[in-house]
Amino acid sequence: MPLHFELVTPAKQVRSEDVHMVVVPGSEGEFGVLEGHAPFMSTIRDGAVQVYKTENAEPEMIEVRGGFAEVGENGLTVLAEHVEA
Repeated sequence: MPLHFELVTPAKQVRSEDVHMVVVPGSEGEFGVLEGHAPFMSTIRDGAVQVYKTENAEPEMIEVRGGFAEVGENGLTVLAEHVEA
């Protein structure tokens, strides 16, 4: 089953899509999220969110600055203070 991933900033929704896995630059270190991950919340540090559309895909890198990541029943939501275009 895919993981529902949303990337938002205070200004707009940047992404809303189903993907295989997302690796987030957490403030305590990187963490990967797959469908079915236990619920939790983390602050994120400046770095790249790595989006894997399929299991063997090369990751798409999205540079973010600051914010939070939340894993819940609806998937992964990353609220970034800023996303590089």
